[in-house]
Amino acid sequence: MKITKDQIFDFNDKNKSSYENDFLNKKLQSQGKNMDEIIQKIIDFQVAIPSWALGAGGTRFGRFSFGGEPSSLEQKLEDIGLIHALTKTAGAVSLHIPWDIPEDIQAIKDIALDNGILFDAMNSNTFQDQPNAKESYKYGSLNSINQASREYAVEHNIEVVKIGEKLGSKSLTVWLADGASFPGQINFQKALYNTEDSLKTIYGNMPEDWKLFIEYKPYEPNFYSTTIQDWGTSFMLANACGDRAYTLVDLGHHLPNTNIEQIVATLMMKGKLGGFHFNDSKYGDDDLTVGAIKPYNLFLIFNELVYGMEQNKHNPYPAWMIDASHNIKDPLEDLIQSLEAILIAYAQALIVDRKALEIAQLENDTVTCQEILQDAYRTDVRGLLKAARVQSGAAIDPLKAYRSFNVRKELINERGTKVVATGL
Repeated sequence: MKITKDQIFDFNDKNKSSYENDFLNKKLQSQGKNMDEIIQKIIDFQVAIPSWALGAGGTRFGRFSFGGEPSSLEQKLEDIGLIHALTKTAGAVSLHIPWDIPEDIQAIKDIALDNGILFDAMNSNTFQDQPNAKESYKYGSLNSINQASREYAVEHNIEVVKIGEKLGSKSLTVWLADGASFPGQINFQKALYNTEDSLKTIYGNMPEDWKLFIEYKPYEPNFYSTTIQDWGTSFMLANACGDRAYTLVDLGHHLPNTNIEQIVATLMMKGKLGGFHFNDSKYGDDDLTVGAIKPYNLFLIFNELVYGMEQNKHNPYPAWMIDASHNIKDPLEDLIQSLEAILIAYAQALIVDRKALEIAQLENDTVTCQEILQDAYRTDVRGLLKAARVQSGAAIDPLKAYRSFNVRKELINERGTKVVATGL
């Protein structure tokens, strides 16, 4: 299925009244802000869609299909193309290997190009054993006490990099499930040493223009310890690897009430924030739709991201990706909702009156500081998003357009109801 420019134009023409007179000219002008510049920043903001997120998610209790799921990498790219046509914000894909190994590199590149999609970070998988695997990751991969398992995991990561080179990717994301479920199961120091040594080997085998993103997570699937359990450990390992190694922040990979915005600020100040995985959570790594549970927290995080991107020029522009599990929603609708929430938080952060905030901070005027942030958060910025979409050729209301075009019904007609997407 393809969504044409004419379809988008006709849809926007019928729905244009929903954004007229919704701009923030007076408010932005009073702050010395240029609305056109803000709209352009929204247009330029691109979020990668992971290849595993186009099908139904699931839990250890069950998985329920939606029908019309993509059964191949080619179809996954086509689905991302549909999202990008509607939003003009999903212009990249993040592949997970070996779930989505391209059989024909050039054909995959052609499909991506046809849909306006670039290849973002590659993702390795050493948290589950694959069919016919020579070694097992049951008791660890890069941290394993078993040298053969470590070498097998390192070689997998190097192979992922080689695939990424052919596709035009420039970065590798490593997430480890390595850890222990019981006290005494592993030696903490040896596990960390092995992990550092393995990551250094991977880093040394990457092209000079590639980045290494090191993800962290406090628990799950191991529940007593995780070898890379927090941002500090990831930061330490990134420093040990070299200048092109960075910490990757996943919103779900924190214990309850962790101050994620402060982590973001610290990493950007040190020039070590490499990437960001967006989702939302209530209890743990729930992988819920972005902004569904804690929208104010998402805004506070973006407040630090916007400030960091303006002030910490030594920190590379972060790689953005959605990392959610669509257990009961149409995956494409869920992704569209997430993109909306991300752009709203970004736009809200862009309109924060930073000059007034700095003055209030210098005067220790806590009340005014709070008012300035909450004023930006409570401002309806959806008009800015709609203006950006009209200018970029996206649908003014992507979710409404998705349903208006009967996308899921068309996908089911094309692919059937029994197909199951690879990955989660």
